[in-house]
Amino acid sequence: MNAKKLFWILFLLNLFNYIDRQVLYSVFPLLQAELHLDDVHLGALASAFMLVYMCYAPFVGYFADRTPRQKWIGASALIWSAATLACSAAKGYISLLFTRGMIGVGEAGFTTLAQPFLAEHFPKAKRATALACFGLALPAGSALGYLLGGLIGQHWGWRAAFMLAGVPGVFLGLLALTQLQDNRRLSQKPAEIPHFKDYLALLKNKPFLFICLAHAMITFIIGGLSAWMPTYLHRYLQMDVAKAGVIFGALVVVCGAAGTYLGGKSADKLLNFSPKAYFWVIGLALAGVLTPAWIGIQTQSAAWALVCFGLSIICLFLPTGPVAAALVSATRAPVRSMAFAVNIFIIHALGDALSPVLIGQASDEWGLKAAVLLCCLAAVPGILFTWFAASYERRETNPF
Repeated sequence: MNAKKLFWILFLLNLFNYIDRQVLYSVFPLLQAELHLDDVHLGALASAFMLVYMCYAPFVGYFADRTPRQKWIGASALIWSAATLACSAAKGYISLLFTRGMIGVGEAGFTTLAQPFLAEHFPKAKRATALACFGLALPAGSALGYLLGGLIGQHWGWRAAFMLAGVPGVFLGLLALTQLQDNRRLSQKPAEIPHFKDYLALLKNKPFLFICLAHAMITFIIGGLSAWMPTYLHRYLQMDVAKAGVIFGALVVVCGAAGTYLGGKSADKLLNFSPKAYFWVIGLALAGVLTPAWIGIQTQSAAWALVCFGLSIICLFLPTGPVAAALVSATRAPVRSMAFAVNIFIIHALGDALSPVLIGQASDEWGLKAAVLLCCLAAVPGILFTWFAASYERRETNPF
């Protein structure tokens, strides 16, 4: 299969990966009203997904590096799509928690494999751009999740929102099973087949580990804001559920896409001048998050608040391509699925498995404005971890 066709199949899968994940957040107020939930319970719905997602990733990463990866990618899409459809039939809070967990199983299986699978089809000089373009599905899918969830939920209820979001992934999962081919498996030698001990070797790889920790801080902020910003707009800027979903979705897709693309392009350009280009982009992006976020929270103008939040979103998405490219560069080809599995575990264990529920707790104590600002402060340790990753960088040449 040529790289372009492979890219579009994986991109569309990634798009619906994020649509199905994010549609929940735009219907938070509707769930709260019907199921009589407080903010902590709402945050736990997001955290349940992430806990399952991060715990399942190391297992699928290990077995996928030993078997044809396209089967895992296709099956994973079918699992998360079926679970999204099942959310629409949830009888109460506990059954909704369970179905959200099953979405985590499917999406972990896909996300663990998709980026290394794609990266192996592009040379290093174009890798950050290719991975950034793939990463455009994050803001686009998130925005569509907010948009469709808000509009459909407002008019037909939250169950209809889950039902309509789950259908396309079924067809894309079948397409992946029949069209993708794992070329690495065709040339893999027995000595290259990974073992569980390779996980320990990855944890001793300091550049890789600090990239993961920096990525975790980015994920902490993105996960927290993704879960709570529609509700923030609803509470403080007097928007109804549909409008909050549309406005925040528009911010994410425009600003997130701009940041993602610019980050990948900038990193590939800077590679001509510095081998640490990925780290420069990540560190500077994190440094740019805090000031506009603080101004956006403090201002009384809705227009200025949205402009400031948009600038913070651009900065949060700039590292998308550089982080993925740095992870590929820091690891060996035979264990890349395992490496991305470790990354997934770390970024969600320390990131968005915690931030939605912590913001919910902070919101109950001090208000949602203070909680959002505290979430953004995770950029500070993120800058430090990026500096450590750059300091320990091993200038190795990988086979892909």
